[in-house]
Amino acid sequence: MKRKTNDTNVSTRWTFQNGTPFPSGWRSISWIHPRARRCEALPTGPPSLRAFTLIELIVVMVLLAIGAAMAVPMFSLTSSAQVRSAANMIAADLEYAKSMAISRGQKHAVVFNATGETYQLQDQTGTVLTHPVKRGFNYVVDFSMDSRLDQVDLSSVSFDTTSTVKFDPLGSPFNGDDNPLNSGSVEVSVGFVSRTISVEPVTGIISVN
Repeated sequence: MKRKTNDTNVSTRWTFQNGTPFPSGWRSISWIHPRARRCEALPTGPPSLRAFTLIELIVVMVLLAIGAAMAVPMFSLTSSAQVRSAANMIAADLEYAKSMAISRGQKHAVVFNATGETYQLQDQTGTVLTHPVKRGFNYVVDFSMDSRLDQVDLSSVSFDTTSTVKFDPLGSPFNGDDNPLNSGSVEVSVGFVSRTISVEPVTGIISVN
């Protein structure tokens, strides 16, 4: 059974509590549900603050990461990391020279300059190869010009007392005098940290110790 109420009393209570005229569309309502009546006296507070969405948070985090990357300079690698990186680089370049000798059917050489901390890859005519990644640049590695490896020192280079190792079309190593290699190694170091790259006779297997 719906309970009726007086429209005038409702309008008066509304105007008193809300400070605004009672909505004209509601004057035709002859009754108010008990729950609605209880809601009439609820205090009105300030609007709630809108929370950030997940997408907005992600965007902010990305912007902060970009800003940090632009603000923080790239630091040099540690000594041990530089030695390890330099040794792996030399080993990879020796492997590349050997693979080029096999694929092209002619000797290819890696010529080291321990004093200048450099080495370069050459074909059988002594012409420096073009770098396979850095197009337009010769295949010359200069540790002193690389900010990531500028502490690396070519401590010793010995391919049967020469500073050159060559690979024939079978991948076999030779020294700088074009004689079969008996012993070949390159040592790189930074301070007391060092690594040795070895080239095995006959097989030309390259390893880092």
